[in-house]
Amino acid sequence: MTNKEKELLLLLENEGRMPLDKLAKMIDLSENEISTMIQEFEKKKVILGYSAIIDWSKVNTTETVTAMIDVKVTPKRGVGFDEVAERIYRFKEVKALYLMSGTYDLSVVIEGKSMNEIAKFVSDKLSTLDSVLSTTTHFQLKKYKHDGVVFEDRDEDHRIVVSP
Repeated sequence: MTNKEKELLLLLENEGRMPLDKLAKMIDLSENEISTMIQEFEKKKVILGYSAIIDWSKVNTTETVTAMIDVKVTPKRGVGFDEVAERIYRFKEVKALYLMSGTYDLSVVIEGKSMNEIAKFVSDKLSTLDSVLSTTTHFQLKKYKHDGVVFEDRDEDHRIVVSP
């Protein structure tokens, strides 16, 4: 991978809606070259998708609960954690799944309409899987920063403090 390709990926990761002409100027390539690179990255599944970061707390119509669940599992011979991870990420409630180091093996991020819905997911779907030994559920109370974007609307006082 060339330095220009890495630079393009970093720019797209930071701002996926940046126009081709701006990308071309920033990387010093033509718009056609940038377009071709992006298409090739999409074809090779280097770029998996584009998404918007939305502050749902400012939208009155939607109330969701997000939970992070630490999961301890027994890995299976020959496939390790991959088989149980695949079974977990196929549930529609699962928004993210990570293999972790430390006390727990997997970290699962899920969304539901209520704490009850998340509790039902854990008790009926997640904890009933053969390889799952234990779970610990953490509920998200407030989002401060996500994917590098700060969610706080703070009107800071930028005046210089004057003291006698």
